[in-house]
Amino acid sequence: METVVLTIHLLIALGLIIAVLLQRSEGGGLGIGGGGGGGVMSGRGAATALSKLTWGLGTAFVVTSLLLTVIAAEQASQDSVIDGLDITAPAPTGGTTTPPALGGDLLPPLPSDGPAAPPAAE
Repeated sequence: METVVLTIHLLIALGLIIAVLLQRSEGGGLGIGGGGGGGVMSGRGAATALSKLTWGLGTAFVVTSLLLTVIAAEQASQDSVIDGLDITAPAPTGGTTTPPALGGDLLPPLPSDGPAAPPAAE
C-alpha cells in the first residue's frame, strides 16, 4: 500500500513541476507555456486551465503527503530503538569509591635553565 501511494505521490510531484514550469510568468521567467498566436486555446484559456491543473495537482500532493504520514505512523513501533538493543547497565559494586591519588602538581615541571632562547641564525 505504501509503495503504491508513494509512486502516485512521485508522479503527482512530477506533474506539478511540469505544470508550474508551463505557466506564463509576468516577470519573464521560463515562460515555456507562453507565446501568442491562435490555436485551440487562447492565452487566457490556457492560463485558466493550467491554473486549475496546478491547484488540483497541489491538492492531490498534499493529500498523498498526509496519507503517507498516516501510513508511516501506523507502521511505527511503540518501542524505543534503545529498548531493542538489549543492553543492561553495570551493577553498582557497593560502597563508596574514592578517586585515585594524583599526587601534588598536575603540570609538567618547567625547565630549570630559564626561558627558551631563539635559535641562532646560521
